Amino acid sequence: MREIVFDTETTGLSAQGGDRLVEIGCVELFNRVETGRVFHAYFNPERSMPSEAQAVHGLSEAFLADKPLFADKVEDLLDFLEDTPLIAHNAQFDFSFLNFELKACGRPIVSLDRMIDTLAMARTRHPGAKHTLDALCNRYGIDRSHRVMHGALLDAQLLAQVYVELTGGRQIGLMLGAPETLVTAAAGPASAVATLVERVVRPARAHAASEEELTRHAEFVAKLTDPLWLKGVVAG
Repeated sequence: MREIVFDTETTGLSAQGGDRLVEIGCVELFNRVETGRVFHAYFNPERSMPSEAQAVHGLSEAFLADKPLFADKVEDLLDFLEDTPLIAHNAQFDFSFLNFELKACGRPIVSLDRMIDTLAMARTRHPGAKHTLDALCNRYGIDRSHRVMHGALLDAQLLAQVYVELTGGRQIGLMLGAPETLVTAAAGPASAVATLVERVVRPARAHAASEEELTRHAEFVAKLTDPLWLKGVVAG
């Protein structure tokens, strides 16, 4: 099953209030394993960058000035997303900005039916705990030492690992009793590559006891005194 984990960075908190999308990072999963395929882009928001937002993600007006507009990259983004389920943390926020930008350039918006919210999942699984991305990485032992500031692609890669843990951990990839193939991956969010490993299917071995084994077993049982399985049995 193909899924996309994504994250966004913006100029503020409200697309309807004039804020814009400035970065998006997407990570492809197949059967909960990162394939190594990603989509990442910065966008010129055509507006100023509030200092509060820049303090979160570090993206300045000068850095974004020569970046493409969202409309210039929208087809590449849609080709990557296809009709796949989309996973985000506090997904309503990310979907609101993504859909605002899509609508602004005349593209159909993404249906909320495709939305998977890891924040809602974490609240259900760990009620009363902290549910930030940092807190969930700490809970599941995911290395976030390289996360100095928010970044859409880095956060999507961390969230992909959190999502795997929220949905059963790495053992979900064992696929017990299913196909003759297993999916494995290299360690680490940036280097994970899906690989199909062929499993050799061998015919079942016969397990019936030989005549000699049956004879030896009968002789052994005959030597037992007052065996448990005969207690309470009335001789006929």
